[in-house]
Amino acid sequence: MLYFEDFKVGQKIVTRSRTVTEADIVMFAALSGDWYGIHVDAELAKKTIFGGRIAHGFLVLSIASGFVAPYDIAVIAFYGMDKVRFTTPVKLGDTIHLVTEIIEIKDKGDMGVISNQWHIKNQRDEDVAILILKAAVAKKPKA
Repeated sequence: MLYFEDFKVGQKIVTRSRTVTEADIVMFAALSGDWYGIHVDAELAKKTIFGGRIAHGFLVLSIASGFVAPYDIAVIAFYGMDKVRFTTPVKLGDTIHLVTEIIEIKDKGDMGVISNQWHIKNQRDEDVAILILKAAVAKKPKA
């Protein structure tokens, strides 16, 4: 288990990747209630600047959050996001992964807050989203 004290500014993780499918987009639309045409209407989406359907921004963030789940980190809770920008659309069939770097560590007494600069990238290594994600992380248990 990795605790607050195990992290240092500058640490980086490059995660596994995952291909975004039509099923992902349809299930996310059903879960979120976001049936906006750019995501689910192929004919409408062809006429947009994207030339086809694109994944929901929150779907992309949700998939990326799952990339860090296999790491055994003593996360207490999601603490927030800052400066979220979607820079390149994610289309059906795109494969995304996450590059994250710790940029700030704050001791909050009984826990810590770790700020990570996230770069969610596609198969061409283009940023599709960038943001700062903050997590509340437990400190090591006292012996």
